[in-house]
Amino acid sequence: MEKSKVLIVGGTGYLGKRLVNASLGQGHETYVLHRAEIGVDIEKVQMLLSFKARGARLVAGSFSDHGSLVDAVKKVDVVICAISGVHIRSHHILLQLKLVDAIKEAGNIKRFLPSEFGTDPAQMEDAMEPGRVTFDDKMVVRKAIEEAGIPFTYVSANCFAGYFLGGLCQPGHILPSRDSVLLLGDGNQKAIYVDEDDIANYTIKTINDPRTLNKTLYLRPPANILSQREVVQIWEKLIGKELNKSSISKEDFLATMKGLDYAEQVGLTHYYHVCYQGCLTNFKIGDDGEEASVLYPEIKYTTVHEYLKRYV
Repeated sequence: MEKSKVLIVGGTGYLGKRLVNASLGQGHETYVLHRAEIGVDIEKVQMLLSFKARGARLVAGSFSDHGSLVDAVKKVDVVICAISGVHIRSHHILLQLKLVDAIKEAGNIKRFLPSEFGTDPAQMEDAMEPGRVTFDDKMVVRKAIEEAGIPFTYVSANCFAGYFLGGLCQPGHILPSRDSVLLLGDGNQKAIYVDEDDIANYTIKTINDPRTLNKTLYLRPPANILSQREVVQIWEKLIGKELNKSSISKEDFLATMKGLDYAEQVGLTHYYHVCYQGCLTNFKIGDDGEEASVLYPEIKYTTVHEYLKRYV
């Protein structure tokens, strides 16, 4: 397998640290961008040092110093951005657009993977406010990438397992109850759940693959395309007990958003599209996309059943 020099931006974050591990694990020369002045965040420092001990190269750079970004980009062939999806619009867009500018100036990057990793924004033209801001932002970044002629791959990873499966698809829950569950609507809309380490492994697999150049990689592990009811049934079998079930209608769910802060409203809007409208599975992958488990059958992905066993 061809090896690359890979720069990961946001490498100490929730997904970023997994991308660093996957890149190292697949044998790539791995660089991790970090701020020169990191303050007193000892956990972040120790994580960076653990990456270094495994062979990663630490590169100082700042979004407020364009030259440092260009210098960092010039060291590598591939750039992966995993900065978190901050719900402050100008901030998240600004950082990614600065990175796009640096990549454009450097002129040496063979593949750029921007910070996507969720629902495909190209499928969300009719998304509700305020949650649509996330999709609109990603499309602004995509436009900048494509206008700059930067080779890209977009990764649509659907639902992070930790956030969705841990809470049995209930917003605001990350541990599964042994007593009760609230079904969103009838609980029968299909969604797609992917283990975060699998997301990272699929992502790194794609960086040198000509089949994914200038395309979207969709992560749709077949065994993990399930409804909320099916997820709950798997959990019930694991604990040998049936949960008490109630449900919340679409109208009542939307009403709960009123009065919440902006970030919470954005998050709940995403749950609405996934769990009430089935936005992850209501379209077919077109010519501009590929499916990860088809391209990379050698990755033995974690099934929902295997994922939920850790909570028993």
